[in-house]
Amino acid sequence: MTRASEVSAIAALDEPTRRRLYDYVVRQAAPVSRDEAADAVALPRTTAAFHLDKLAAEGLLEVVYERRTGRSGPGAGRPAKLYRRGPEHITVSLPERHYELAARLLADAIAEAQETGEAPRTVLERRAGELGRQWGAESSTVDEALERYGFEPRRAGPVTALGNCPFHSLAKHHTAMVCGMNLHLLNGLLEGIGATDLSARLEPTPGHCCVRLHASCRGDDERTPDAAPERR
Repeated sequence: MTRASEVSAIAALDEPTRRRLYDYVVRQAAPVSRDEAADAVALPRTTAAFHLDKLAAEGLLEVVYERRTGRSGPGAGRPAKLYRRGPEHITVSLPERHYELAARLLADAIAEAQETGEAPRTVLERRAGELGRQWGAESSTVDEALERYGFEPRRAGPVTALGNCPFHSLAKHHTAMVCGMNLHLLNGLLEGIGATDLSARLEPTPGHCCVRLHASCRGDDERTPDAAPERR
């Protein structure tokens, strides 16, 4: 789901009746019908149907069709329209955070390091670079990619500061590792998009991501992750 659709889905639950229906459906062991949902929350069937379909349209519920008679074939009747929890994982955070992404990178790095004997941090940085290159290849411009993944780019002359760190809490407690991951992720993004006139550098600043982008030759005066001071 896009961020806009996730926000829309969460906003749909602000309506009290819709929230009651959603809570009822997701707590059931099996999909429920419109009649069951309407009875459970004391609503007219048409009202319940309207809200259930709205929840399904937002991706919060999923519609399935089943014959509850246990019969099949001619004369078995039409399948009933039923509702259950939707398959999408929906989360909205302000400012934008991507802890699940960081967890996946870290878990994959540990698993590969256990198999190969390579240092986990080395694997993590390589995988972050690979992901960044994938992001870049899927993007039209650097700013578009940075906005999409929550970095909030703020250009000032030849320097682009990143107003948000998608891994903020992790970076506070594991600064060198997470900032190093971020550096390789953004360098990979620049490589994937072909932005040869930009370089990513570790320049931690309070209230910003630890990495800044410079309009300069890559590798120029780039600091290593271990040189990053503690974030505040």
